[in-house]
Amino acid sequence: MTTQTTTPQTPAKDTAGANTGLVAIPPHIGRALATGGGVLTVVSAFLAWTWTSAFPGDLTVYGYPGGLQVLVLIGGALTALFGLASYGVKGLRWLAPAGADSAIKLAALAAFATTWYTIAAMSAQLGGLANLEPGGWIAGIATLTALLGALSLPFERPAPDPFDPDDSSWEQFRHKARHQRTVVKAAFAAGTSKPARELPAFAEILVIVAALTLGLIVFTYGIGTEYDELFVGFLVTAGFGFAAAAKAGLVNRVSALTSKHRTVTMVGAFAAAAAFPFTQSDDQYATIGVYILIFATVALGLNIVVGLAGLLDLGYVAFLGVGAYTAAMVSGSPSSPFDLQLPFWASALLGAAVAMVFGVLIGAPTLRLRGDYLAIVTLGFGEIFRITVLNMDGTSGPDITNGSNGISSIPNLNILGFDFGQEHSFGGFTIARFANYFLLMLLITLVVVVVFRRSSDSRIGRAWIAIREDETAALAMGINGFRVKLIAFALGAALAGLAGSVQAHVTYTVTPEQYQFAHVVPPNSAFLLAAVVLGGMGTISGPLVGAALLYLIPAKLQFLGDYQLFAFGLALVLLMRFRPEGLIPNRRRQLEFHEEAEAPTVLSKAGA
Repeated sequence: MTTQTTTPQTPAKDTAGANTGLVAIPPHIGRALATGGGVLTVVSAFLAWTWTSAFPGDLTVYGYPGGLQVLVLIGGALTALFGLASYGVKGLRWLAPAGADSAIKLAALAAFATTWYTIAAMSAQLGGLANLEPGGWIAGIATLTALLGALSLPFERPAPDPFDPDDSSWEQFRHKARHQRTVVKAAFAAGTSKPARELPAFAEILVIVAALTLGLIVFTYGIGTEYDELFVGFLVTAGFGFAAAAKAGLVNRVSALTSKHRTVTMVGAFAAAAAFPFTQSDDQYATIGVYILIFATVALGLNIVVGLAGLLDLGYVAFLGVGAYTAAMVSGSPSSPFDLQLPFWASALLGAAVAMVFGVLIGAPTLRLRGDYLAIVTLGFGEIFRITVLNMDGTSGPDITNGSNGISSIPNLNILGFDFGQEHSFGGFTIARFANYFLLMLLITLVVVVVFRRSSDSRIGRAWIAIREDETAALAMGINGFRVKLIAFALGAALAGLAGSVQAHVTYTVTPEQYQFAHVVPPNSAFLLAAVVLGGMGTISGPLVGAALLYLIPAKLQFLGDYQLFAFGLALVLLMRFRPEGLIPNRRRQLEFHEEAEAPTVLSKAGA
């Protein structure tokens, strides 16, 4: 009897025993070409790519990368770093715990795609390839060489299962033990005597701080792209760069560190987010930031309903509208039928409470339904809410919401003498209106994150997960399914109403058109559900990242005109095809879509 063993790092081989890739180049030569091409790409970014400054970004300066050259430099640097890590360079092995070959391919593809997109854009705008300087040609040849070398590298087995911070202590212990065995096998397969040693605690915290700082830099750069070509290049580089880091196992390694130091991570994440307004010279991009936070907070509330309890709610944006209209009516607006101006904390609590009441009223008669039937009912509720507030104009119904004109002239918030509509200076930094609301919304987001975390770790949270996985089995085990689902529905509605109370003051006006199922500008029910699925159902960071992308990308793709939604939809289709579990999934959902990731472990224990 023989035992068949398979490790995640064992490269594929053909019948002759040689490593195989997409390009017929020996892997050791291909690895050298990829690494050398990455280095040459970095050098080319410091050369002039064109002779005229008519192309945005000013690519005419020697020794100073500008515009898209910075993105190409990043792609080339990633290719070179992963290439050196594949050679076992001391200090760089930590970057690729799951193997560097797949990461080299994606990093080289990022540099190649951004470079040749830039060349094509310059040719189209300037009138042909004759407008390129030698630096542009060097960059094109270098990235092509690196890509060909990367494509000669062998394909790899699936990487180890990602670390899931939502696992129980016993599940985390089993996963850590299995991960250590995998790393040891990979180290011997790569010819090294031992894997990269673990870092001391202070170094792990420094890695977390570096990761959060990098996230802030990437977000600030993406939100501040000044022209269309630069944003497209940013999407290409950021997308392939993240995929390369994930393939190398670096994302899983950082996720394990953040779970180990959870308190440090949470404090650091919100400190990095709070620093965002101070990185802006005006209020232009802080405006986008506050809307992203509103969208993300509502998506996180929907994640309780969809991600934890498994209830498909297509009318969730109506609860945002309930909170917004409630806060607008009691905040001193001249359009409000009530001559009342409550302090913010009272209007926010009232908006959350009224939304929760609506959640109970809607959920009580409908939550006995399942699946598509529940989705249709919630979709109907969303439309009923919009039509109702539209008709409360004094003509078709009572004069409460002012009909299609909505409630306007909502005054700025004033909390303890702090006017959110005025500029304020802190330590030499001046923040304007939307930056003030960004910091307020960040506190609201923190409250929602704490509620989500506490709820998911509680007894009711485990009941939600049981209902999501198999409602029939959960009912057989004694879980009161109706009560559990109603609590999820009410809590999700309350969190949406809380965010809506801030949205009313940020936008100055609430109108029925803002709360449709599908609307050009998010948040709406379709985009909220997409943010949860895209980011990763059942996680905290997933919906936050998904909401940021789903708000930022349409705002930056307006230059596509009528093709904007087509390009956006195509990107979602491709993402769901290649990563259906979401950008930041938990381990349970990833195994649902990629069960073959467990195959090597099973085969290693099988006997023939």
